[in-house]
Amino acid sequence: MKIVIAPDSFKGSLTATEAADAIEIGFRAVYPDAEYVKVPMADGGEGTVQSLVDATSGTIINQKVEGPMGDMVAGFFGILGDSQTAVIEMAAASGIHLVTPNEQNIYLASSFGTGQLIIAALDHGCDKLIVGLGGSATNDGGMGMMKALGAQYFDQDGVQLAPDVRALLQLARIDLRHLDPRLDKTEIVVACDVDNPLCGKNGASRIFGPQKGATGDDIVVLDQALAHYGDILATNTGKNIAAEPGAGAAGGLGAAFIGLIDAGLKPGIDLVIEIVELAKRIVDADLVITGEGRIDSQTIHGKTPVGVAKIAKSHNLPVICIAGSVEDDADIIHQLGIDEIYSVIEGDYDLTEVLIEAGHKLTQAAQKIAKSLNL
Repeated sequence: MKIVIAPDSFKGSLTATEAADAIEIGFRAVYPDAEYVKVPMADGGEGTVQSLVDATSGTIINQKVEGPMGDMVAGFFGILGDSQTAVIEMAAASGIHLVTPNEQNIYLASSFGTGQLIIAALDHGCDKLIVGLGGSATNDGGMGMMKALGAQYFDQDGVQLAPDVRALLQLARIDLRHLDPRLDKTEIVVACDVDNPLCGKNGASRIFGPQKGATGDDIVVLDQALAHYGDILATNTGKNIAAEPGAGAAGGLGAAFIGLIDAGLKPGIDLVIEIVELAKRIVDADLVITGEGRIDSQTIHGKTPVGVAKIAKSHNLPVICIAGSVEDDADIIHQLGIDEIYSVIEGDYDLTEVLIEAGHKLTQAAQKIAKSLNL
């Protein structure tokens, strides 16, 4: 019997590799002679770098960069096993987890550090970049990132804009002449799992601003700033970048990638499935096991379990999903190829204890599931 184990990370407790190991231990206790194929997965968000580095025998590169509020933070990126492809999570430099509630200032939060990670990857000789968007603290339309890459933002008097989103209201011209020339020779693919435009009722500011500390009044100003930014991008490119699906991802970082670097946007889970060659790995399998920390109705929107199930069902394979917790609205994912959902957590629990013992509890749950299958 061949069992493919392809989970995402269990955020806050286990990497995708650790989760796969824990599941294997549980199943191996019941099926010791089975063939186990472990494929660490991700969907473009947190954990993508680690998963792809693990899957391709790559390397993690630690890199100090400027955090969203201007202080230095311990960022990182990955270089895959081919030694030419770098994987970057923008949140590693510009993530909301790097800002305390007392520090939050959505006008000043900058994506500059993300640009520094890109430069560091180019300095390591990489000629292909995969950049995961998500978990950002920023709403600057990628202005910070672009400045780190050499772009200059001017007002109508030829004065460079201050690093403040409100300054975008005065933007008149974006000068790309000093952009790092290596970018022209680099393939850049952006992992993006949202389709929000840059501005408007479904734009970056209105949908994601509140979780970054924006008030109702802030959102009006932020949206106006990004709308004007979109107009200038249209002038620069001849295209209505602001309306493009994904332009509003990561506080408008998607718009900068589309309009100023000419990168391609692609669903994160599709990118990961392609890189780890999941379709090849499940050939001749009898069972596919996936999972992540939480399963709910949002799992259908480009998350790992559904992506894995799609590939598995193309081979008519049964799919089991193991999650840290399963919400009441999770049943919808049965319609997308997941046959059974199991929760690691049962009854009352202490979250701190669960996180500390996550690996052990996941192994226990996997062994219990395997015993049920064995019956």
